[in-house]
Amino acid sequence: MVAAPVLEVSDLHAWYGESHVLHGMEFVVREGEVVTLLGRNGAGKTTTIKAIMGVVPKRRGSIRIRGSETIALPPHRIARLGIAWCPEERGIFASLNVLENLLLPPVVAPGGLSRAQIFALFPNLAERLSSQGTKLSGGEQQMLAIARILRTGARILLLDEPTEGLAPVIVQQIGRTIRKLKEEGFTILLVEQNFRFAARIADRHYIVEHGRVVDEIASAEVGPAQERLVTYLAV
Repeated sequence: MVAAPVLEVSDLHAWYGESHVLHGMEFVVREGEVVTLLGRNGAGKTTTIKAIMGVVPKRRGSIRIRGSETIALPPHRIARLGIAWCPEERGIFASLNVLENLLLPPVVAPGGLSRAQIFALFPNLAERLSSQGTKLSGGEQQMLAIARILRTGARILLLDEPTEGLAPVIVQQIGRTIRKLKEEGFTILLVEQNFRFAARIADRHYIVEHGRVVDEIASAEVGPAQERLVTYLAV
């Protein structure tokens, strides 16, 4: 049985000033899936995430979250639908310590992970509770950024380049965390440059070029589609 869609993007256009960045993005993410947006830098992947969250100044089209149309909603109302964004720049409060960062995000829905559950996923954070954000390694900052959105109760997670610049051992830990979240029923849309990482954890991949989806590749099709992927992703 095919799971119900929880995020549906249709004919999505977005602009920064006069710059037309998204040109009719179309894709679907179903309940409990991990889906990636793949593409070269500048293809429009991060802009898509920002448009979903309502932080792009001008957008047009349709974005439905659990059946509710959100294209005209402000960001705070979109978040209340149970969707959360972990940005590429991580967005933690550098002057606050780990515990303060974890306590700060508002609850948007019941069912947010407890501190004990967070520390089971990220043991490093339990050891750094009193450390300021500026004292954390890049990997610890990324763990904290993901942990914060897990506290909110959101069940749809948008993760933008979660492995960028991280050591291989931390990348592996992030991968284990995403797989664990999938097992627990979270739905994840992942923007990722590291295709080898994405291929191990995602159910489906959407290829983005020039602000639109140009191909869709299921996890089982990745092997036979290697030549297509190289064409799409080669710099």
